[in-house]
Amino acid sequence: MTDGVTAAHGTGGHGEPADAPVSAWVLGADSGGSGLRITLAAVPEGGAPQTVGTVTSTEPVRTGAQGIDAEHMLAQLVPAARELLERAGERAQAAGLRSVCVGAAGMATLGGQLRAELPAALTREFSVRRIALAADAVTAYAGALGQLPGAVVAGGTGLIAMGTDLRNWRRADGWGHLLGDCGSGAWIGQAGLQAAMRAYDGREGGSAALRERAEAVFGAPLSGLPAQLYPRTDRPAVLASFAPEVAACADRDTAASEILRAAAQEIATAAAAVCPAEEGVSVAVTGGLFRIGEPLLAPLREQLHRRAPHAHLTEPAGDPLDGALLIAARLSSDALRLPQDPALLSLT
Repeated sequence: MTDGVTAAHGTGGHGEPADAPVSAWVLGADSGGSGLRITLAAVPEGGAPQTVGTVTSTEPVRTGAQGIDAEHMLAQLVPAARELLERAGERAQAAGLRSVCVGAAGMATLGGQLRAELPAALTREFSVRRIALAADAVTAYAGALGQLPGAVVAGGTGLIAMGTDLRNWRRADGWGHLLGDCGSGAWIGQAGLQAAMRAYDGREGGSAALRERAEAVFGAPLSGLPAQLYPRTDRPAVLASFAPEVAACADRDTAASEILRAAAQEIATAAAAVCPAEEGVSVAVTGGLFRIGEPLLAPLREQLHRRAPHAHLTEPAGDPLDGALLIAARLSSDALRLPQDPALLSLT
């Protein structure tokens, strides 16, 4: 990898990569609401990390009164790392792990137990020399832009923007669906359902098309929607599930189109708030939200040009797991340029 990032490429099977010698073996992990992904990579002399294998758990790491549960994380991470080292062969097992990067949703606010317990546990189990614990927004940044200054917006059910000039991190939003996550999947879905309810009531600003889609998804009459929605503990995800319906109506429905334009404005505002003032910096967007495609991306390009004319929208090079591997690889050679932060990116 250079100052940017290229997505890590596998070897096409188990065992050691063909283009040894290997200078280090590194592990990256990405923990989120859909589970835990762990990847082992070989880092050749002067080269990019080459993925040797990946283990995926569909069981999300638990969060309790003390934050993210370190014991539950280790119960999944340690066996997966052992399995990957065994797959990689004798040289990998003999060398051990030079560095590990664990990226986790909630690390910034709920990662106290992980920061207290993971480094010692991983050192004990694998003699790891360097360990990075990162917020998932930081690994998303590293996966998208590598070690270049710029801004990354990670959007799915929620939404957060991270930017850096390589001296400090700047964050915008990511405050949850009640206080923020403006422009996110939950935000779009909620606006769409509000337009559907307006149409149901006969109020101004309603959308017959969105009412039709809401009745198809949630059942008619829509007066039953509050009883379906309010008791749910996963309300943000339920709201976000309606965002694709809003996008599907955007080419024929003014209300749906305006919702996406408003979402694009919110996303561009968050990106501009964290984007360095340097000319020519990159802004990338990553996450499932942006699979909506042009109905959202077209107004986003327009809004970003208005709010950050010095920046340009670029395709992300990789995902958060790629970012975790990049951080681990750079850490293994003391070449990590992304700024440390007690909550966002802590190193041992």
